[in-house]
Amino acid sequence: NERRKQFLHIEKFDIVLTTYPLILRDQVFHLAQHYHYVILDESQHIKNARSKTTQSIFNLSANFRLCLTGTPMENHLGEIWSMFHFLMPGYLGNIEKFNRLFKKPIEMHGDFDRQKQLSQRLKPFMLRRTKSEVANELPPKTEIIRSIPISGKQRDLYETIRIAMDKKVQLEINKKGLARSQIMILDALLKLRQICCDPSLLPDKFTQGIEVNSAKMELLMDLLPEMIIEGRKVIIFSQFVKMLNIIEKAILKEGITYTKLTGQTKKRDEAINSFQQGEVDVFLISLKAGGVGLNLTAADTVIHYDPWWNPAVENQATDRAHRLGQDKPVFVYKLLTTETVEEKILDLQKKKQKLADRLYDSKSKPTSEQSHDSDNQMFSQHELLELLQPLD
Repeated sequence: NERRKQFLHIEKFDIVLTTYPLILRDQVFHLAQHYHYVILDESQHIKNARSKTTQSIFNLSANFRLCLTGTPMENHLGEIWSMFHFLMPGYLGNIEKFNRLFKKPIEMHGDFDRQKQLSQRLKPFMLRRTKSEVANELPPKTEIIRSIPISGKQRDLYETIRIAMDKKVQLEINKKGLARSQIMILDALLKLRQICCDPSLLPDKFTQGIEVNSAKMELLMDLLPEMIIEGRKVIIFSQFVKMLNIIEKAILKEGITYTKLTGQTKKRDEAINSFQQGEVDVFLISLKAGGVGLNLTAADTVIHYDPWWNPAVENQATDRAHRLGQDKPVFVYKLLTTETVEEKILDLQKKKQKLADRLYDSKSKPTSEQSHDSDNQMFSQHELLELLQPLD
């Protein structure tokens, strides 16, 4: 709040630290400066080239520019273009040319030659240190997918909502086309994901006051007390703050000590320190608030309560515990309801991971599976509608 007083004395300082939201609010000041270096940490924050914050950062004046990120591409190749447009404007052409030459051929048609051409163009300007290269410094990490079938009232609710939303989505697509129906499609998928997590996440009108148990929640509360007895320190990630609130009530009944970090948490450092110093056994974290920038090496167990579309985002969250300084083996549990939208999200994760892997490795060659067109489309109409298909 006192920062504007410092603006008058900027020439006396060697380093200026700021945040992405403040850059936009202070852009008049920053655009009047000429910096030697501009360094973006967690530079995926400028992945949306059209956002006002990103536009402000594009316009900063500097001799040298550097991006630091563990997730250079979370969703699509346009995010890479945005970072390179900051680093070297024009190097990948304008966005329209980039989409025509690279994004569409690679994502929609699996064009290996274009992918290789783009990888080779990016390679001289990307310095990577992968997990495999520091493996000797890190303890082992074990990933465990725990599949949970849903049944009874929860299964009936899932199928009822799926049928209703499928009809709405089909009508919307017929009326407006796929591109203009994205909001309704995502709303439908959100409701199905909420049912998989815990039906109480839905508005009351969908459950009509009937209590519907969550198979996933029951599994979690079977696993968690045993883990605590074994002396484990556990991080639980969810995208839904309301889901963390439900888990919070359940672990309170079990007498399990915990702390919580969401976007509403005001005393972040206190929450982090209480876990790191061993005062509590469980850390509840919303993926958006705590997926990056935390060092939580006190943990030896990470639970992803619900899957997210981007494997890179999940991996970054896991890396809060599995990072330099960790001296214990880390176990990563991914809770997944079977025959639901969550299984299909896992398939989409694999596709995005393939795209990212091929982008970073210019020597990679397509397998027969990868070279098939449908395997390389990011979100085709068929794929989106596939997410709304019936339970097997």
